[in-house]
Amino acid sequence: MDEIDIFTDGACSGNPGPGGWGAILRAGPHEKELWGGEPATTNNRMELLAVIRALEALKRPVTARVHTDSQYVQKGISEWIQGWKARGWKTAAKAPVKNEDLWRALDAVAAHHQVKWLWVKGHAGHVENERADALARRGVDAVKKTGKPMQAGEELA
Repeated sequence: MDEIDIFTDGACSGNPGPGGWGAILRAGPHEKELWGGEPATTNNRMELLAVIRALEALKRPVTARVHTDSQYVQKGISEWIQGWKARGWKTAAKAPVKNEDLWRALDAVAAHHQVKWLWVKGHAGHVENERADALARRGVDAVKKTGKPMQAGEELA
């Protein structure tokens, strides 16, 4: 099984507000950058969407190391999700799980791969995290310019 490193980040201008997500996929010497944005969202949704879009971009099952500066994502998928599912997508306090749609999507796409979830401190000089942050900010800027959802490769005119 191929091994890949994935570095992700999300950003929001206001929370909620226009948001962006970014991801770097690295397999050996090969890299691919992905980014996108949504006009009305939250930072947590963008953090989740970055990982979802990165995993969706994989063409076959891999062993992936996902590096995120979001403890919400890292702990949610590796610690909390099994309890949420067992309780019918409710928290321990019996409240609905926020961003259930994206948690379900992440759970489904991650099931195709062997994933190790790694937390990195954000804005602390981690080169790939800073690059992923720049991609996420690119998504925010594109959405602010166009007022519509965007992703890499779309025209910004």
